[in-house]
Amino acid sequence: MWQPEPDWVALPGGSGTSTVGVWRTALGGRPVVVKRLGRPEAGDPGILSERGHVAYWRREADVLETGLTAGTPGLRAAGASVEEDDDGITITRDWVEDAASSGLFLALSVGRFAGAALGHPTFLANDLMRNRLDRVARRGGWPTLARTTVADIAEHLWTRRELMLTLLDGLPQVPQHGDPTPLNLPGREGDDALAIDWGTLGHGPVGGDLGYLSLSSREEFEPLLDAYLLGLPTGTADRDTVVLGARVVAVYTALSRAEWALARVATGEGALAAKYRHPAVAPHLRTLQRTFGHMEALLEL
Repeated sequence: MWQPEPDWVALPGGSGTSTVGVWRTALGGRPVVVKRLGRPEAGDPGILSERGHVAYWRREADVLETGLTAGTPGLRAAGASVEEDDDGITITRDWVEDAASSGLFLALSVGRFAGAALGHPTFLANDLMRNRLDRVARRGGWPTLARTTVADIAEHLWTRRELMLTLLDGLPQVPQHGDPTPLNLPGREGDDALAIDWGTLGHGPVGGDLGYLSLSSREEFEPLLDAYLLGLPTGTADRDTVVLGARVVAVYTALSRAEWALARVATGEGALAAKYRHPAVAPHLRTLQRTFGHMEALLEL
């Protein structure tokens, strides 16, 4: 059975559905990161083996092994090797130093990446937002938010989620990273950002990556939007179209994260409102507050 070496240093980021763990080590004096993916076993959810589903277990390995993102514009992969065995896959990639890139640079980068020529390999993710909301629905939706001051808004948006997903389906579909956070886009090589996690790579609505990125960026949405549009290839989509894609992704992602965080502490003693400042909850609520303008716009659709 595969096991990490005793001297490897465990890193955060090992919480993915199929991720066994992530470690830092050195090979011949070269700093590297080792990521282990576990092969689905009997009894595991079937979605892990669905090639187009966001949870497909070996997507990152397929992306790196094929070199699909080795030279893409805006975002590219660090050098990596892939080894497979009976129990899973081991990915060994170069250590990427944190370039402390601004949100504006990352927004520009994901905008440029939206013009990449990925083709349509069967392992790319499709319907990423729909898959994520299906997972939330299996857990009962947003019941904890129903106990908060955003209850009415959350209920309205949850009941209209199919309409919002249909709106996303009608937008231009472009290459998207799917999880573009500063933690996943730490490095820089020339004019491109270096990404270290490709497990959600696929095609999705224009502006989707921008909406996702805006939730973890220090900058406000408008300058991020301007940067994204600057990188987006001419003729891909107009400003209003990009804003719609970003809004839907940002709002539904922020609400789902807030629900997840609140549900984890809701069963403890005391009123729910008294737990809003809990360190595991407060960041998600602050992010949710940043999307209130987007929510108001979606309520008018």
